[in-house]
Amino acid sequence: MIELHPEFLTKNGKKEFAVLSYEEFLKVQELLEDLEDLENLRKAKEEEKDSPSYSLDEVKKMLKID
Repeated sequence: MIELHPEFLTKNGKKEFAVLSYEEFLKVQELLEDLEDLENLRKAKEEEKDSPSYSLDEVKKMLKID
């Protein structure tokens, strides 16, 4: 897991905003993109769970590729 070092901006004594370094922001952004990709992969796998699957050799034979 990434380690964050936020700075907090307060308003009326309550935390309103968290400020990250640009490097930490990029790490969080990349992590969120990876999480979204994983979620999409899981959804696609669930949608295709009953579809037939073929090995590479089977596909080559179907396409008559040597």
